[in-house]
Amino acid sequence: MNQRSAIIFDLDGTLTKPCLDFDAIRTATGIEGPILEALPDLDEDARRRAERILERHEADAARNAVLYEGAVEVVAACRRAGHPVAILTRNSRASLSTVLEGHGIVVDAARTREDGAVKPSAEPILSICAELKADPKQSWMIGDFLFDIMSGEAAGTHTVLMIADEPPPDFADRAEHVIRRLPELLALIGLA
Repeated sequence: MNQRSAIIFDLDGTLTKPCLDFDAIRTATGIEGPILEALPDLDEDARRRAERILERHEADAARNAVLYEGAVEVVAACRRAGHPVAILTRNSRASLSTVLEGHGIVVDAARTREDGAVKPSAEPILSICAELKADPKQSWMIGDFLFDIMSGEAAGTHTVLMIADEPPPDFADRAEHVIRRLPELLALIGLA
């Protein structure tokens, strides 16, 4: 079996400081709970309206995104060491492109909500690993939310929860590792 490991990052709250106001999106759309899961249950007009609101919020957040310290350097160090890097986000491809291009982040693969199943499904991680010829059991999922950890668990990857300066959430014990700064990841994967 191929032992190559992929390093898969969530975007908002992991590489970028949290910039989406999910409560404001829920208020504007009238959706309670996870937004993407609620969209299919809306009638066509309400769904289109909610999608426009979501896309507007994501576009604004992407334009104003601020990276966590070390984000570009950590991604580059992983790639230099031979670990392909991917982004797995529930955001749109347009907002992901805005952030990557605006900050000069280079990745080897990406999955957005337009690409099929979304977190917490294992499918996008398994798809990324297949594309990058990486073994999911040797790969890493790094994120700031429960869905990131659930997706990694389901796919069999190592899981890392990024909490920055926030207190550990109730689900922190589900992650294999908890970090406060992105450069801490390098020691976990054996690059420091």
